[in-house]
Amino acid sequence: MTSTAPIPPVSLGRRSTLVVDGHTDGGRAVLTTRGELVHGCTDTLAATLDGLPAGVSRIDADMSGVVFMDTAGLGFLKVLRDHGERRLIPVTARHWNGQPRRILELAGLDTSDPLRSLTRPAPQEPTAPEPCAPAPMPSAVALERAEQLHSLREEIEQLRFAIASRPVIDQARGILMATHACTSDQAWDILREASQLSNTKLRTVAATVTASTEHPDGPPPPAKLREALRTALRRCLN
Repeated sequence: MTSTAPIPPVSLGRRSTLVVDGHTDGGRAVLTTRGELVHGCTDTLAATLDGLPAGVSRIDADMSGVVFMDTAGLGFLKVLRDHGERRLIPVTARHWNGQPRRILELAGLDTSDPLRSLTRPAPQEPTAPEPCAPAPMPSAVALERAEQLHSLREEIEQLRFAIASRPVIDQARGILMATHACTSDQAWDILREASQLSNTKLRTVAATVTASTEHPDGPPPPAKLREALRTALRRCLN
């Protein structure tokens, strides 16, 4: 007979960007992860793992509640992997969706369970070098793969830019929420619609909102952007 016991939820860091909770069923621990895998997520995970009861012989992490992931997510996976290797128990991290799943694809990891990709290979005996063969001529397949690699690198650069822009966008959302008593989703819709209406990058719209609060006596934003923000506010809050 197995017994089920809850694991106290753990949330560390500013604004609780990540929550890890779950339960144990016999010797199996099921961790449910919700929020964002950003700076500080490894501390949250480490605190959860330290709180697991003795006798846990397997850990399964459900990642379906993760909505955003940057490079800190790879550190999160490393902490999971290292914990399993130290205790000689199997550990999985499954059910990835959306943007986090795409990050795993770009990193070349197994999206069904990236911990399998991170498992350290067993050491192999050295073998004698094989005779060198003439280098083959580039094939159409090789050229196509090179083009795909170039496209992926461009997409990674775009993701890096998006990650770097996130703090100012989050700050602008907070200002809109405090100023207009709206929800986080509504604040996001306001920024996105103002960006589309004014044909302005989202990061520039967010920077304008934060600058108007931090420097109220500074120069006003362009008239086109001011009108776009007013229109977005009316549409999203009425």
